[in-house]
Amino acid sequence: MEWEKLLSLKRQGDTLKRLRKEQDDTRLGFEVDYDRIIFSSAFRSLQDKTQVIPLSNTDFVHTRLTHSLEVSVVGRSLGRIAGKKILKKHPHLAQVHGYRFNDFGAIVAAAALSHDIGNPPFGHSGEKAIGEFFKTGKGVKYQSLLSKKEYQDLIDFEGNANGFRLLTQSKKGVEGGLRLSYSTLGAFMKYPKESLPKRPSQHISDKKFGFFQSDKDTFCQVAEELGLLQTRKGESVSYSRHPLTYLVEAADDICYTIIDFEDGINLGLISEDYALEYLIKLVKDNINTKKYNSLAFKEDRLSYLRALAISTLISDAVDVFIDNEEAILNGEFSVSLLDKSKYEAQVSDIISLSVEKIYRSQEVIEKEIAGYKIISDILEVYTQALLRQREGKAGNYDELLITTLPECYQNRVTSVYEILLNTCCYVASLSDRSAVHIHNKIMGKQL
Repeated sequence: MEWEKLLSLKRQGDTLKRLRKEQDDTRLGFEVDYDRIIFSSAFRSLQDKTQVIPLSNTDFVHTRLTHSLEVSVVGRSLGRIAGKKILKKHPHLAQVHGYRFNDFGAIVAAAALSHDIGNPPFGHSGEKAIGEFFKTGKGVKYQSLLSKKEYQDLIDFEGNANGFRLLTQSKKGVEGGLRLSYSTLGAFMKYPKESLPKRPSQHISDKKFGFFQSDKDTFCQVAEELGLLQTRKGESVSYSRHPLTYLVEAADDICYTIIDFEDGINLGLISEDYALEYLIKLVKDNINTKKYNSLAFKEDRLSYLRALAISTLISDAVDVFIDNEEAILNGEFSVSLLDKSKYEAQVSDIISLSVEKIYRSQEVIEKEIAGYKIISDILEVYTQALLRQREGKAGNYDELLITTLPECYQNRVTSVYEILLNTCCYVASLSDRSAVHIHNKIMGKQL
């Protein structure tokens, strides 16, 4: 892969080239991407979507919105620092094409800002709940109406694929979705493959999938424009990752490792003394002991260690990225940057403790169970109503239900697959509390 193509400013529908040296530096094209994402309704819905604790009543627990903002800030730093080093190694990018180190930061920040934009309510259990509805729930009856890949899209419903759909899907009068630059879309594409074959290799880009069958043509168009390496051809299409995707992933990994851990401490799920010991192990080479010991309050001690831990991991992730740049450009780097970190052991310890004390806490489990029921019930009534309408068999209740859907999800003249996928995407668009509210309405619990 070549940086000249990877840093494309092209957007869906463009007929002319967008050259970097002709850009207005006061509002660079890559920065426009950030603005479009942050003003989108899909991004706003993240303010009431679970990061760790569903339906939390405390102010300091992170939502998907605050998490995404923090990931974008870390991503911007990763991109800028890496960009400086890349331009030093490849001076023609600046001298001939006009690229600046801020460009890398802007791309990574925008992709990082949108990295969770397609996630359903109730955290990762929301994805699983949608998939289980079609795999073992009442939606299994639709399997015979779908191709293998279409059915796999549903039983393994993937927030990353839904995110790509949200960012790129054309609607009447709105071609190309948010019309982001191909570079930002490329950096966003964490798993550049379709749902089948499932996990065909141990390469990290094969862990999940990144686009639904309905969005395959758009995905391939972006990949080809960026010059991503095609890793499979024929019936099963997949590509290598955009190099900057590794930085987006690192930003996410750094934030959820450190900040979810911080949430666990603030919630009392992890004792302060135990937690601080784990963080100090990570930053022991960089900590200012005198400054740390002068901090009288837990919040300040925690904030200091959190900032130092994030800074330490940013610096290390960039080093790993630059050291492996050639392998990354050749599509041969098969793990995340943090997997190669010299702090990998400390990070693993923190994640293990978070899994035990936070992600599997009774509060999280009980709310995830409720989320499964809520999502299953909403999917059942809406898929049934829409498919009955498609067949001309809708009853009055079905028609009433359909009128409660946003107009863009009411498409009646389309395939069974599109109806089912659109309904999944509608459920995925809901915030945690909206899902609870709608469930109460359709179950007759609230007037």
